[in-house]
Amino acid sequence: MLKFAALSKVATALVISVVASNQALAGSLTLFGEIKQGSLIIGKTEKGATVTLNDEAILVSEQGNFAFGFGRDEKKAQTLEVTFKDGSKTTRQLTPAAQKYNIQRVEGIAKKIMQPSKENAARAKKDAALVWNTRNITSNRSDFATGFIAPAKGRITGVYGSQRFYNGKAGRPHYGLDYAGKTGTPVVAPASGKVVMYVPDMFYSGGTMIIDHGHGVTSTFLHLSASFVKQGDEVKKGQKVAAIGSTGRSTGPHLDWRVNWKHVKLDPALALEAFTHKQ
Repeated sequence: MLKFAALSKVATALVISVVASNQALAGSLTLFGEIKQGSLIIGKTEKGATVTLNDEAILVSEQGNFAFGFGRDEKKAQTLEVTFKDGSKTTRQLTPAAQKYNIQRVEGIAKKIMQPSKENAARAKKDAALVWNTRNITSNRSDFATGFIAPAKGRITGVYGSQRFYNGKAGRPHYGLDYAGKTGTPVVAPASGKVVMYVPDMFYSGGTMIIDHGHGVTSTFLHLSASFVKQGDEVKKGQKVAAIGSTGRSTGPHLDWRVNWKHVKLDPALALEAFTHKQ
């Protein structure tokens, strides 16, 4: 009788444990990435859950994957809310930690160097509109959910967020991660995706490619000397897609890699490290 009672208690404990485990799984929310300015955040929740950021809906895949990010200068607390299939909710307040950016001041630059001609300015404006429209895509693919690898091998020569002041006037911050390399050095896809744009001769960025990784997450490569894929091609993580160059307004051969969540400019270095930070 005592033996039966003991076994009954064990069985009851196991049932409670399994139920508790299933409840935890059903209402689970995990975030990968630093809560920091410039960060890409990759989220994982239960199937069928809905997610909002500051009351705006975020796309969630059938597997429960989603993504969002913080801009270079974002300081405000962000409200992330997940509603599970059973109607229960969980809310997280996310306040991005500040980054320290490299600031340089350059004086004595000739005006003609700083200001392109009307013709080139019009060309650059047209280029910018194409890039903007391309980044408007929010596809259902979720290649971002497996993380990112470096798109090139080489010395890092430029980092995200750095900014120069020319003759006392602020220039645009640098939003990429620069890899030095000889012209022709391979560039690989940092994550699987679809090539949604390739233009060989943009005014500022020269050979420019955009790869869609899903849910508004894109990679952009600048100053390319060649492309080995075309618009519409599906690419795999690690696949050679292009070659480093010095096209456009570039002082030497390098790859400028940029990561966006929709139109939010993110830090590629933090995207590479996302899965080393679990929230």
